[in-house]
Amino acid sequence: MLGAMPRRARILGVGSYVPPRVVTNDDLSKIIETSDEWIRTRSGIEERHWVEGATTTSDLGYEASIRAVEASGVELSDIDMIMVATLSPDHEFPGAACFLQEKLDLPGIAAMDIRQQCSGFVWAVATADMYIRGGMADTILVVGSELQSKGIDISDIGRDVAVLFADGAGAVVMQATEVVDETRDPHVLSSHLHADGRFARELWIEAPSTSYVPDQWGGDWEERRAHYPQMNGKTVFKHAVTRMPEVTLEALDANGYGVDDVDLFVFHQANLRINAFAAKALGAPEEKVFNTIQRFGNTTAATIPIGLDEAVKAGRLEPGMLVAATAFGSGFTWASMLVRW
Repeated sequence: MLGAMPRRARILGVGSYVPPRVVTNDDLSKIIETSDEWIRTRSGIEERHWVEGATTTSDLGYEASIRAVEASGVELSDIDMIMVATLSPDHEFPGAACFLQEKLDLPGIAAMDIRQQCSGFVWAVATADMYIRGGMADTILVVGSELQSKGIDISDIGRDVAVLFADGAGAVVMQATEVVDETRDPHVLSSHLHADGRFARELWIEAPSTSYVPDQWGGDWEERRAHYPQMNGKTVFKHAVTRMPEVTLEALDANGYGVDDVDLFVFHQANLRINAFAAKALGAPEEKVFNTIQRFGNTTAATIPIGLDEAVKAGRLEPGMLVAATAFGSGFTWASMLVRW
């Protein structure tokens, strides 16, 4: 039980998992009209991981969760809530969090999905932070897990999207803590969430849809390939390079910090060019920006926790560091969080 000091949430441990199958740009060039140079120039991606067989989103989330729990030092039985950020659940319903809960053998505790696409992990951390601050939970498992290789249009028609997306999962264990010194003690300082539904159709999957008549499977959606992701790349790029530095500064301003105070920037990994633009707009030095898109592609809600785990493994993220994590994605949604590691 915590004492009189402010009740906050800290990240105790992080873990990640990607399926063993590696798909290089050259591999893709054998099945669709593309090339390694074309993909690298437009996205920075060199390879990505795709699942094989009957692997599901919750399977990936399970592997990342076990690693995060081990890193945190808590017991599985200590977890009293599960949150899964994903746009690719195992099934239409129930949510992936319930399937993950079964695999973790944690019946009875709260389990929910966060459906905010590429921004989902930051939204999930923000939600967990509020539950912990409010005393409604003490230890929360927050997971970003995506399995997209089974749902993308791997053809010449869909190549602009197909070459970007990948499979993987990352997770963190968050726990209630007392903060005596906000400049030193590990905790989530704040999160900042935004959305603008006017651009919902600029990056979306149209079908199936409850707007169809007479049912959600009606219409010519299959012929139009409307069940695959569709993206207006130019619009997404334009908004991402504006909103990401904007919401990062919002987090810094809210806590009285400047760009120079940040030890590590972990951006959502959608496009290396977007991250370069965002870093330049912020005036963030290259050595403080940690990217993983070259090896893992865009794993949407999993990119930030995978990045955090990879940064720890690389010795780039150590206790006491100030971390700014920022995401932008479908919705449009965008979000940032500032964390004392």
